[in-house]
Amino acid sequence: MQIRIVDAFTDRPFAGNPAGVLLLDAFPDDDWLQNVAMEVNHAETAFAHPLPEGGEADWALRWFTPATEVAMCGHATLATAHVLHSTGTHEGRVRFATRSGVLVAEPHEDGSVTLDFPTAPLTPADIAQGIADALGAEPGAAFDTGPNVGDLLLELADEKTVRALRPDHKALGAHSARGIIATARAEDPSRGYDYVSRCFFPNVGIDEDPVTGSAHTALAPYWSERLGRPDLTGLQASPRSGRVRTELRGDRTLLSGRAVTVIEGELLA
Repeated sequence: MQIRIVDAFTDRPFAGNPAGVLLLDAFPDDDWLQNVAMEVNHAETAFAHPLPEGGEADWALRWFTPATEVAMCGHATLATAHVLHSTGTHEGRVRFATRSGVLVAEPHEDGSVTLDFPTAPLTPADIAQGIADALGAEPGAAFDTGPNVGDLLLELADEKTVRALRPDHKALGAHSARGIIATARAEDPSRGYDYVSRCFFPNVGIDEDPVTGSAHTALAPYWSERLGRPDLTGLQASPRSGRVRTELRGDRTLLSGRAVTVIEGELLA
């Protein structure tokens, strides 16, 4: 059985967010899927199999961290679409049946892929006691991102503060269902991005996620309202780093980026 490691939301190897991708005939039992994801040990491993023609989706898709299955994952969806297109397994637009509904991936001639995801609903939240100490910075505002994303979005003072974060991951876990999105406006938009973010998900076994597509379904409406534009580019300022182009379309958010296959191999177990 072939397995691939794909770097997503980047156009070069060893950057962006790596995901395992396995194309299957059907889903085996959940224990096997979880064990493979634990062995791959990246933020997510994606498992997909083809569906019968004529339905609302072309492929079934699931995502697992090393610790659990998740309801939504952007970078592993991008990685899966990249594998389907680069191997000739599926041509053109692909519809994925997932726990978050049908998600669509549209390839482009320049090699990028656009994902159509549900926009996260943002609800103002209290800044809980202790969160500043856990994060290592004082938030200026907090928002709940709804059940699909399950994060707490925190706006910080500036880009420098976001980049300098050294959080207490264990303490952060008490403040949201999945994790924390820390964000700030870009200091210099001429560098090609409008806002920065970092994402910490200790509750699903990921201290810091390199580039998080699902988080941008919350970041896009947040920054589009403040900057007055539907089309933006976000930089996730993790050590690997990556860029996500976002377009807000009401209750849907388009996420665009590139991907690179770095490893192809055989899974023997």
